[in-house]
Amino acid sequence: MEEQQLKNTIEAILMSAGKPLAADKLLHHFDEDDPRPSITNVRKQITLLQAECEGRGIELKEVSSGFRYQARDQYGKWVSKLWEEKPQRYSRALLETLSLIAYRQPVTRADIEDVRGVSVSTNIIRTMLEREWVRVVGHRDVPGRPALFATTRQFLDYFNLKSLDELPSLSEISDLSKIDPELDLGNNEVKDEDIGTEDTPSTTE
Repeated sequence: MEEQQLKNTIEAILMSAGKPLAADKLLHHFDEDDPRPSITNVRKQITLLQAECEGRGIELKEVSSGFRYQARDQYGKWVSKLWEEKPQRYSRALLETLSLIAYRQPVTRADIEDVRGVSVSTNIIRTMLEREWVRVVGHRDVPGRPALFATTRQFLDYFNLKSLDELPSLSEISDLSKIDPELDLGNNEVKDEDIGTEDTPSTTE
């Protein structure tokens, strides 16, 4: 396959995938009857495609699960109008819990409660599990064998990260409302429609 045709093919696959694709996964889309491109050549074409996005409204971004085309962050204000349904709102309690898992993983529910000083709502844990942002990676060898939580590839993909090394420093996220514009925290008031809002004084002192 000629270089230009290979680049166009990779572009078409990534545009149509609807999810991130790793470079090695792209190889599976080429017929076995024809000579498959090398992984080196695939990566070369991806780099060229990324360069062609410079100065445009879209970018070819590498996240944890692979590469995907997406609108650049600065155009989110206008792109979001494509969807009539507003993005779900996530409470500050959920974001604080998610942040603690991301930075201290693996952690138990009790570990989180010790830091936050309040009990972690079951709804918060359920929401993060349903969104596949966190998963149970084991159980601590103590009485009751509490579950240990850690973040997932889906968490990294959602927050536009390739790896946990790209997480901002704790000082940079002191204002949780700046984590992601899509979260739309608004003010600090807890709304009935917010997801994962139950917080009660911790009993795990």
